[in-house]
Amino acid sequence: MEDSFINISSQNRSYNDSTTIYFNTEQKIMYVVTCIIICIGLPLTLVAIHGFCSLVRNDHVAPIYIINLLISDLIQLCCMIVEVVQHENFIIRIIFNVIYLWGLMASVGFMVCVALERYLVIAWPLWYRFRRTIKASVVVCVVVWTFPLLIFVFVYILLFTKLTQTIFGVFFLLPFPLFIFFLRGTVKALSAAISVPADEKRRIVAILVLVLLIYTLLFLPSIIWSLVVIFKYDNALSVVSFMFVKFSPLADVFLYVFSRKGAVDKLLASLCQPLMECLTPDLLEGSGPITI
Repeated sequence: MEDSFINISSQNRSYNDSTTIYFNTEQKIMYVVTCIIICIGLPLTLVAIHGFCSLVRNDHVAPIYIINLLISDLIQLCCMIVEVVQHENFIIRIIFNVIYLWGLMASVGFMVCVALERYLVIAWPLWYRFRRTIKASVVVCVVVWTFPLLIFVFVYILLFTKLTQTIFGVFFLLPFPLFIFFLRGTVKALSAAISVPADEKRRIVAILVLVLLIYTLLFLPSIIWSLVVIFKYDNALSVVSFMFVKFSPLADVFLYVFSRKGAVDKLLASLCQPLMECLTPDLLEGSGPITI
């Protein structure tokens, strides 16, 4: 996947007489889509980060994993700016491609942390209450930010062969069954959580469903391509799948919307109630506050 990201970014900047009309169309579409994502995603991500930081100032529990997720999205958006600027120095382009992939891998790690946190706070509330400390959260964040660097070292040893793309494909595939497990386990635990109000249940389920949808719709096509590219390379499929991944910073902003109480609760009530009733009829029962 690293090899493909570098190839696509390099291709997006290589305009010459030998390129075909079809490939020029791909370049233009990728350029326009990237500009739209930057113009919309950058201000929304900054607003979301400011909103979560305001929760900390108001003595609320800091959603540290979502904040780090948004920071990783911010890194990706900044690297996209370098991409559309089309810097002439090839080394600089490669460096920012690697930084982009680092931010992308970190964002996947923090998506897993967000889903895991929601699962633990519902399925294992007593255990998580005593284990949830600032020190533990900081250690987890450091591990998530550092682990992609270890992957890069391993990839460098392999000298970016086709096997490298398979390794990245496996890395991005591993969280997918975890998201399904966390959603199923959380929904099952919520059916027995009589102290959780209905609006909190909807908000928790909505966040987990959103994370699973983001990963399924935006990441899975690129994962499939990374696993099959070792057998056959398809440039069109590579461009389309990578384009989906670029939308992930925009989609992550909705985590901020679903994490806040307010008018969105009515929307969640209409969207989540059929899902909850389908999974378990007892999920809508309960009263009393819970701290997420």
